[in-house]
Amino acid sequence: MTSFSLGDTDFLRDGQPHQVISGAIHYFRVHPDQWQDRIRKARLMGLNTIETYVAWNAHEPRRGEWDASGWNDLGRFLDLVHAEGLDAIVRPGPYICAEWHNGGLPVWLTGGLDELRSSAPSFLAEVSAYLRRVYDIVAPRQIDRGGPVVLVQIENEYGAYGSDRAYLEALVATTRDAGITVPLTTVDQPVDRMLSDGSLPELHKTGSFGSRSTERLATLRRHQPTGPLMCSEFWDGWFDWWGGVHHTTDVATAAADLDELLAAGASVNIYMFHGGTNFGLTNGANDKGRYLPLVTSYDYDAPLDEAGNPTEKFFAFREVIAKYAPVPDELPAAADAAPAFEVPLASAGAWTEVAGSASVSPRPDTFDALGHLSALVRYDADLPGGKGGLLVVDEVRDLAWVSVDGLVVGTLSRTRHDRAMRIPDGLSLSILVEDQGRVNYDHRLGEEKGLIGAVTLDGAPLSGWSSTPLDVAAIATHVATEIGADATDEIVGNGPTAWTAEFALDAPADLFLDAGSWSKGFAFVNGFFLGRYWRNGPQRTLYVPSPTTRAGTNRLVVLELEQLVEPRAMFVTIPSLGDTEE
Repeated sequence: MTSFSLGDTDFLRDGQPHQVISGAIHYFRVHPDQWQDRIRKARLMGLNTIETYVAWNAHEPRRGEWDASGWNDLGRFLDLVHAEGLDAIVRPGPYICAEWHNGGLPVWLTGGLDELRSSAPSFLAEVSAYLRRVYDIVAPRQIDRGGPVVLVQIENEYGAYGSDRAYLEALVATTRDAGITVPLTTVDQPVDRMLSDGSLPELHKTGSFGSRSTERLATLRRHQPTGPLMCSEFWDGWFDWWGGVHHTTDVATAAADLDELLAAGASVNIYMFHGGTNFGLTNGANDKGRYLPLVTSYDYDAPLDEAGNPTEKFFAFREVIAKYAPVPDELPAAADAAPAFEVPLASAGAWTEVAGSASVSPRPDTFDALGHLSALVRYDADLPGGKGGLLVVDEVRDLAWVSVDGLVVGTLSRTRHDRAMRIPDGLSLSILVEDQGRVNYDHRLGEEKGLIGAVTLDGAPLSGWSSTPLDVAAIATHVATEIGADATDEIVGNGPTAWTAEFALDAPADLFLDAGSWSKGFAFVNGFFLGRYWRNGPQRTLYVPSPTTRAGTNRLVVLELEQLVEPRAMFVTIPSLGDTEE
């Protein structure tokens, strides 16, 4: 069997110096039927390794309901990497950041614990059980057992969060006890404190950065006098948030930075090689004083775009890699252009009444208290004496539509730091709250969602709340199966409305759904949850993977939260992810 180890200056493969040239693909962001295509294109760019995170909350969204099939079939993904002749790096966290909701940690875990990413026994017990499940998949696929896995990472940029050495030691012990024998690494930004706090002497330190490689490698070497230098996250692009711009990096500059890294003899993992998509409700969020939910696309301006097509950066990186390693002569075949067409949308009426069972309590229940993993909860209460006034909420997480007697009278936004608004007289108050994405970085990780704390009207507490969870995926299924045939072309007013359409294809095809004329909501094709759209931009189109479509009739369902001005659906030939400048 092949061996893989740490030398004085290089990784050693069967005792010979080996430069890891890796690229990141997150299997949970790519349709499983497309994994092989993306992995093959990585080899054609010259990569010799594929890196992936493992998202705990994708595998175990509810406690005890472990899933390693379909989208979560990590074993199959690693087997495809191996079949392509590539190595693999696995980064199981438990925390992964990755701009993924809750940083990969399950809501059932973070909602029940005060201490996260620490040696607290309650946290470690859950983490150990999770890691053992992952390592049951990874261990038999290590390189010394005939598989592709050459490195396993402990935690993720822990030096930016904490310094609990007992926690890291416990992760190492669990990892080794589970049969992981390949070298173990950590990754941190090349800042002295982070490199010191985020690792242990027995772990191999690597860096995360996207420029000034020589300087960053020198910092890394100062903390680790021997062993291979490696940038485990070479940031070749960036992520986007709603209301911002689409982030890109200059191709020539990124290629030059990669060249500088490889010329120094360092190993690299390109983050990302292929970003994929935050399908469904999987996007994360940042909050460094202002809450910024991330968009559905995770294109990342990577060498392979969101739809798996090579970009200019692919060919520039390929040219650089060819200076240091063999690159196949073969190039990826050009993709067929996505079909462009338009279909009318029919109204399926209001959809927020298709709801789960309500919980009644003195204060509004959080999403977490309700055990609700979907995007919306509706809160209802009576207005005392039928009077309006100044409505104040301790905190809204994250966006609320406030209605009196069924009419929307305003919104409260966490991003805008809204907490109060005046409401008119009426009998009933209804507040529809959207969880726009859970923070994936820093110390707001694991926070609850919904109406947080007390709600008052002119200073007096409002009580007797009914909290009703709304599962948007279940609602979309109901619309498609129960209402679709009865939908009409009647124009409706403001407020949550379902829309549906049928369209025909000659064969399955990648599509780009243009949501630019809609307001805010969720879209589904043939029951597959594409994700969120929002007129705030920058993202305008939603990617529809070809395996979710079919030859013949296909059904689109749109759950609009505000107002759909133009009742039509447009599919366009190329994606539109937004302007790159303010």
